[in-house]
Amino acid sequence: MRVSSCLFLVLSNCLSSGAAIPTFPDILPRATNVVNQTTCNGKQYTYQQLAGYGFVPSNARDSYGDTLGGFGSSIVIDLKTWRKLKNGTYTGTLYAIPDRGWNTQGTLNYQNRIHTFSISFTPNTNAAASSPSPPNLSLTYQRTLLLTDPTGNPTTGLDADPSGGLSIKGFPLLPAVTFTGNGFGEPGPGGKSLSIDAEGLVLARDGSYWISDEYGPYIYHFSRSGKLLSAIQPPPAFLPTRNGSISFSANSPPVYDPDRELNPEDPQSGRSNNQGLEGLTASPNGKTLYALTQSALIQDGGPDNPFRRQARLLQYSISPASKPRLEKEFVVTLPLYNDPNSENTPVKVASQSAIQYLTPTQFLILSRDSGFGRGTDNPESQYRHIDIFDISSATNIASSSSANYNTANGSIASPEGVLKPGITAATYCPFLDFNVNSELRKFGLRNGGEGGVGEDSRGLLNEKWESIAVVPVDGKKGRDGEYFVFSISDNDFITQD
Repeated sequence: MRVSSCLFLVLSNCLSSGAAIPTFPDILPRATNVVNQTTCNGKQYTYQQLAGYGFVPSNARDSYGDTLGGFGSSIVIDLKTWRKLKNGTYTGTLYAIPDRGWNTQGTLNYQNRIHTFSISFTPNTNAAASSPSPPNLSLTYQRTLLLTDPTGNPTTGLDADPSGGLSIKGFPLLPAVTFTGNGFGEPGPGGKSLSIDAEGLVLARDGSYWISDEYGPYIYHFSRSGKLLSAIQPPPAFLPTRNGSISFSANSPPVYDPDRELNPEDPQSGRSNNQGLEGLTASPNGKTLYALTQSALIQDGGPDNPFRRQARLLQYSISPASKPRLEKEFVVTLPLYNDPNSENTPVKVASQSAIQYLTPTQFLILSRDSGFGRGTDNPESQYRHIDIFDISSATNIASSSSANYNTANGSIASPEGVLKPGITAATYCPFLDFNVNSELRKFGLRNGGEGGVGEDSRGLLNEKWESIAVVPVDGKKGRDGEYFVFSISDNDFITQD
């Protein structure tokens, strides 16, 4: 099924603490129209303008012949490569992950991977709804790195087995699948592989990679060559259980057995199906990792709307990387939105898809609706934001050992998602709205209108926006507080040509 191209946006922002917005008369003149603005714990943030967009054709393939698109699960722009050229064009290197593959008819034996692209971006200061700009951002595919377990065996996007896992010396029990044939529904020898649903990506200073996952939900450390070095298992409260045992399956049947049923379908505690460690970011010095669940754990109000609001943020010291240590843990209460198409559950949670470090206490967070936009029957998105949360006044629940929040089935909230007494969540500050049509139309884009699929969907924003990368407008250190925010969609599709 050919759905859409992989679309990416660039948004111009002032990320500052109330300082004046600097001017760039040759590239980005000072914005007189503030699109969105917020103040979060005394720090002011301004969304100035949509600065650009581009796309990768839906028939693009990687060097292994697989569909390239749908790689917006997480992105990183290597700041060491980010440059502003004399002619006003910006260049750099971008890394991206395509979670568990195209996944259009079930999970499949797709080897997890990291794509590398070169970026070329030339801001267009004359873009207007009356004279829309053509694409001014291009990503040129460079290469793909395939990921393996510690023994060199390929990893896979197939859903993990309902029980058991992969036992390797020096590692916790790893999510794994015992598959038949070639894992795509065709003849083959079968096998057993490490199952990963890759959702978050961090580029370490030594060139290795940290990847957060939804099956475990774990955080994996891969070498520069793609071999697994270590795995961080979160506290027992995060581990999915069924019938009293760990059960890593996300109830996502494989393409070769689409009618497979699980009993029970949802875990009875731990992360919800496909709601694991969706967001991953790191401090600039590379010594601290932060990972955020997509929504609430089962025992904290998940998996149903509108109760699954209380996401958990884990803070790990990774100095040294070989000895990660849980330092702190916080709660982030996710926003709600109204779904006009749902009579039974009109109020839903805008689950998060990405986070980005700003300061030791503040982070960008991409929270959005689901089932709206290009590739769906509902063209108008209701909530598609990059917001901000602040943990400076939030309760560190990792230090509350007497409360047993992190033991198996440890809970921080009622079944209705109401936080227990004594727990203060992070401050949540709504900020940047993707769906502002006055900005989108400057580039021939839109939210809403006619048609979500086919020819009528041209210009419509894709459904799944799942990534954030932040780079300085000055092309150097960003001391002036002016930044570009990149985001890439992750609609699942498979090329037909």
